[in-house]
Order: sequence, then structure tokens, then C-alpha cells
Amino acid sequence: MAYTNKLAAGSEFPSITLKDLEGGEHTLGKPREGATWQMVVIYRGRHCPMCTRYLNHLEDYKEKLADIGIDIVAASGDSSAQLEEHMTRLEVSFPLAYGLSEAQMKELGLWVSLPRSEQETDHNFAEPGLFVINEQGTVQVVDISNNPFVRPDVETLVNGLAWIRNPDNNYPIRGTAPY
Repeated sequence: MAYTNKLAAGSEFPSITLKDLEGGEHTLGKPREGATWQMVVIYRGRHCPMCTRYLNHLEDYKEKLADIGIDIVAASGDSSAQLEEHMTRLEVSFPLAYGLSEAQMKELGLWVSLPRSEQETDHNFAEPGLFVINEQGTVQVVDISNNPFVRPDVETLVNGLAWIRNPDNNYPIRGTAPY
């Protein structure tokens, strides 16, 4: 049985800094370009066609997210060479970071999988995770899956975030009641 320590809604998002292909650094959960919130998308890697589709679909909502003060960064445990190859199938303008370590995957509470073969990939990889971090560095929204088939619907997610971000709604972080 696998042990897991899920990152809880309302908790502080850990400080993890990763590189992109241009040599830039991205600290996950730290909004950029005037945004006050950040969506962090952890994807399985270049070997996953569902991740490619999801990231490309998310690009369609980048402007709507920017309009509500949320920027996007995506990351995986892939190497720079793997990300470079994956970029031939990705049509995204938000940052993609590589090199998420297994320890960092576990710090985020992600499920970690073993590759089924060398053809799939050459390292253990994170299953999908999506985090929305608010201006206090707190996890506002969290979605963690143990397989590539369960992910939040992008349109529903973005519409919900727009509702949450509307100050008239005074919507708290959900899922924080004590056990």
C-alpha cells in the first residue's frame, strides 16, 4: 500500500523552483506578470497524449484566466531533452518547467507512478495535479488524480475560478473543516 500526504486546501504551497528551456526559473505558486493568483498544473510528461491535449486546451483559457488575475505554469518530472521533444506537440504560451523531482512530487502530495516500460519514459513520474494558489501563497483549489483520465474540466474550472475571484461572492477556501 502506498503512503501519501496530500497537500491540503488552505495550506501554504511549498516553495519549488524549476527551470524552463530558455534557462529561466519559475517558482511554483508565485504569480507573474501582474497576476495575484497562479494555477500550477503538474502533468505526467511527454509520454502522455492526454497531458498534451489538456495543456493545449488550457491555452484556450489563458486570456480568461489572465482577466481574473490568474497566471499559469505547468511542470513535470521530464528532463530538458524530453520537454524539448514534447514542445513539438504543444501549442502553449504559458511557461513549462521541467525536472520536478520525486521528492518534490511527494511534497505536493502527488501520486507517483513507475513507468510501464522504457518506451513510456525513463523515470518515475507524477500523476496529474492542479493547484490554484492565492495571493497569500495558500492553496485555494487542489485537484490530485492517480491516473491521466481524471482531471478537472477546464471550462468548468475557469468559470468557477471567475466566480470565486468575484469579491461580491465572498467565497472561502472549501474543504477546510476539521476532522
